[in-house]
Order: sequence, then structure tokens, then C-alpha cells
Amino acid sequence: MLYFTVALDVVNYYQVFFGSAAALLPLFSLMLAHFTKFLLSGALTALFTGLIPMVCAAQSAGPEKGWLIIDGGGGLKEAEKRFVTLAGGPNGNIVFIPTALSDEDIEKAGFFRGHGTGLLKSWGINPDHVTMLHTRDKARANSEFFIEALRKASGVVIWGGRQWRLADAYLDTGVEDEIKRLLARGGVVFGTSAGATIQGSFLVRGDPKGNEIVMSPGHERGFGLLSNSAIDQHVNTRQREHDLVTVIEKHRELLGLGIDEGAAIVVHGDSFEVLGGQVAIYDGKQHNGNSYYFLSPGQVFSLKERIWIK
Repeated sequence: MLYFTVALDVVNYYQVFFGSAAALLPLFSLMLAHFTKFLLSGALTALFTGLIPMVCAAQSAGPEKGWLIIDGGGGLKEAEKRFVTLAGGPNGNIVFIPTALSDEDIEKAGFFRGHGTGLLKSWGINPDHVTMLHTRDKARANSEFFIEALRKASGVVIWGGRQWRLADAYLDTGVEDEIKRLLARGGVVFGTSAGATIQGSFLVRGDPKGNEIVMSPGHERGFGLLSNSAIDQHVNTRQREHDLVTVIEKHRELLGLGIDEGAAIVVHGDSFEVLGGQVAIYDGKQHNGNSYYFLSPGQVFSLKERIWIK
């Protein structure tokens, strides 16, 4: 405003005493140059160094009180033991969700005949304390039976298969809501393979036509138990190391997590610990010429700062 006020005063002076402001053109050119320099060195610099980082510096977070165990699909015993401990031991109340499998595969696995409880018995869980929940119907997912089972639960196991089946059955239902309430009261969710991916906010490989399609409009929303995240699994055994790069390039707010088949992460609050194998981190930056880098077993990662801290 100071520049414009001075400019108007000078114009008035020349018009009064010389009858024309034409002689001012060189002066105005000089003032414009100084004004431009002021913007570039001051206001715009503040914009680029202040506001833009605030917009771009997205953060991720897990449950403040509860725990997530995100397993790469290989059945890591260390992750299973951690789940049992966090769920209250052998007599914790567990909900088992096999919905990511097709009904045919659920039948073959014997889950309809109670074999899901037998599976969790091998983890050290009392089968009398396991309830299986499965449906393809959102109305059923909102039923009192489903809601009550989750309200009593200390832990939930979400089995593998295809993640779109989980999204179609449970997004925006009482099941999703009660899983989040379970975490808010200090419970634990274990998810393997598709059950790992559904815990992210962005649903990777959600296309019903095939799991080689990484982004699929209409099937790109997960439960968001780990905010601002995109989670992939079976990374090493299926050569998926580069697949999350395009997701993060398009969605810069997301943190990409590529979990090896023999690995898992344990998430609590604003950090996670790596178990078993390697976990690839995709943060939109270059690391020695690569778009990702690996964390090893025992390392801890800050979700708030998006850096490994030990």
C-alpha cells in the first residue's frame, strides 16, 4: 500500500506543476521493479517457506489407546503371539472375520463349521471365546448380533483374501464403527493380507476384477484405522516393490507401507515397530535414487514425523 500511495502523490504533483504525467514512465518502471523485488523477497518467500510446508506435511496416526497388527500375509508367529498378549491372553474375547475370502473358500477352509476357532486355538486362544462374523449384507452387518459381539471383544482378526469384499460388506456399517470403538477402548486389530490393506485409509488393489490393479475408483477407501496410509502386502514374494509409487505420486498426503510376506508392523499411537522381515516406506521422496526405502526388524518408525527413529 505504501508504494501505491507514493505513486499517486507523485502523479498529482506532476499534473499540477507540469500538466502531464507522461514524464513519469521511467520513474514508474523503476518503482515497479522495486515492488516486484519486494514481493519475491518477502511475501512470496514467506508463502513458499511457510504455508506450503504446512499443507504438504501430512501426518499419519494409529489408535491412541488401541493397537494394530498389520501382517504381510505369511502368518508370522511373532505377530500372532503379540496379538494374543494385547487381546488379554488366551481367554480374551476374539471376533474372527473371514469375509475377504469367497464363500467357496470359506467353506473349503471349514470356517462355516467352526474351524476358524480351531485356527485361533493354534495361536493359543481359547476357542470358546471366539466368535466368527461373516456376511455380504450391510443390513446384517448392522444387526444386533454383529454389534454385540464386537462390543464384547478385546481383539479382532481380519483374515486375508480380497480386500474389496471387506469394503463392500462393512464400510459405513456398525461393524466398521464398532471396530473403531474397540480400538478407542484399548483393543487390538490383527489383519493379514487383505485384512492388512483394509486397515489403511486408501484401499490398494481394491478392484474386484483383479488384484494386479493397484488403484480402482469406487474401491479406494479402507477403514482408515491407520490414517493417511496406503498398505500393500506380500511385497517381496509377489515383486510388488514398485507398485505403491504411483499411488503416492497421485495422493501425496499418503504414507505408503509395503509389507513383506514374512513381516508385520505393530502400530500404537504415532509410531510402529517392525517385526519379522522388511517393510518398504513410500514417502514421496527420493532415497539414493529410489522412491522407497526399507525398514528392518526391530526398527521403530514415527508416523507423525514420517522418519525412522531407531
